[in-house]
Amino acid sequence: MVPQWFIETKREGQAHPEGELREWVRGVADGSLPDYQIAAWLMAVYLRGLTAEETAVLTDAMMRSGECLTFNLPRPTADKHSTGGIGDKISIPLAPLCAAMGLAVPMISGRGLGLTGGTLDKLESIRGFNVRLSTAEFQRLTGAVGCCMVGQTDSLAPADRRLYALRDVTATVPSIPLITASIMSKKLAEGAQTLLFDVKVGTGAFMETRDRARELAQSLIATGRRLGRTCVALLTNMDQPLGRTVGNALEVRESLEILQGRGPEDVRALTVREAAEMAVAAGLYPSLEAAQAAAEAALASGAAEAKFREMVAAQGGDLAAGLPEAAARVPIVAPASGWVAQVDARAIGRVALKLGAGRQAVSDPIDYAAGLDGLLQQGERVEAGAPLGWLCAADEARARAVLTEAQTAFRISPEPVAAREIIYERMA
Repeated sequence: MVPQWFIETKREGQAHPEGELREWVRGVADGSLPDYQIAAWLMAVYLRGLTAEETAVLTDAMMRSGECLTFNLPRPTADKHSTGGIGDKISIPLAPLCAAMGLAVPMISGRGLGLTGGTLDKLESIRGFNVRLSTAEFQRLTGAVGCCMVGQTDSLAPADRRLYALRDVTATVPSIPLITASIMSKKLAEGAQTLLFDVKVGTGAFMETRDRARELAQSLIATGRRLGRTCVALLTNMDQPLGRTVGNALEVRESLEILQGRGPEDVRALTVREAAEMAVAAGLYPSLEAAQAAAEAALASGAAEAKFREMVAAQGGDLAAGLPEAAARVPIVAPASGWVAQVDARAIGRVALKLGAGRQAVSDPIDYAAGLDGLLQQGERVEAGAPLGWLCAADEARARAVLTEAQTAFRISPEPVAAREIIYERMA
């Protein structure tokens, strides 16, 4: 393969031969290809696209650029990937709920950057929780507990790390084939046989329109199927935050409430639905209704919460030590009486970031206690002067600095407003 000819092929809109595409990915992973040639190819892909077959070959080659895990367990393996959103803590109650239902969930998650929070950061708000496990320990705990939640190791899909870094600085991030290959190469390398994709849609999501979200979901499903996985996707609403909390420790607390059969209805409903979808796709239950009933039973009996506590203890966490709490809590006061008509997810995400709950660079420190709590949701009644939610920060001055911004994230209607739809569409 001559690199410049390979780039020229895609520049002219032609398909890559499989052998050359696999050789290209090997060059990305071993460092033999320079950044400038990879960057040129990424832009050619962004402009010209990849066929479904090319996307599958690229994904498979990226997966095989590193270690590929396998699980020889008596229970089926399944995992979920979310494209990310504000207050999206679903993975935390979902993994132990699925484990309580009979699935094995080997979940490799990421950190937050910008407005979107990361599952690993949320879990690390639990004192001692270790997300940096060896591959052997990850496999062992997945089998012993039924679920394990860790970060990506250096040995998994190393080609993706290099491509992802270059996409970020070459304005090629929004390419559907490149997004698909990035997501799927990591998910396939971790070994789960059933995959659920939660593709967020709205102001607080990467995909702001249903058409774009549907295009990504179709690409993910098609690629997964070509590579021998069972895949399902849900398109879900991210125009307002999920649940009533945004922030690391705050979202862990809300996740525990869900596992105790309490918590916000939107988080509970989506957690139960996703657990049911995964269990049916994996062949554990004959219908969605039967699986949802089993999920509800696992929450009501305490089995799901017990599984979460078992996982936390197995990974070195200490829930008995308590979760971090903010020194200052400042109310977001409603300017008028009425019904909540909108809670701008992107605006709430910016507020959380300024409070210290997120990071703008990978090296930024996080205040695990910071964020927003008690957020009202679309359709709920509020009286003038009553809290729309609370700002949680290290000191009152930091909270008050974003108070106006937080208040304008809410729109109040004098007339009743219906609650928002959570799940827009199912795709399989």
